[in-house]
Amino acid sequence: MRIDNRFSIGVHPYRQYSGAPQGKTGQTGRRDRVEISEAAKELQQRSTWAAEREEKVRRLKEQIDNRTYEIDARAIAEKLYKFYKGDGQ
Repeated sequence: MRIDNRFSIGVHPYRQYSGAPQGKTGQTGRRDRVEISEAAKELQQRSTWAAEREEKVRRLKEQIDNRTYEIDARAIAEKLYKFYKGDGQ
């Protein structure tokens, strides 16, 4: 192990310079800016979509519990037919 007087002044050499000047920088009036990307705006819109979806699921659960939910067999059959025929998903 090597021992020398390198750390004798009580300051760690990596903490001597933090990369930013200390004290006032002389730049008054500058403000931070925040920009929201298009992807973030789309995600915000999706959150409203999620709320609408939750409301729809809640209504369906309520109908099932009340035994008022009706199944449209023709619509299900048409979608199955289109799926297996390969016209759509």
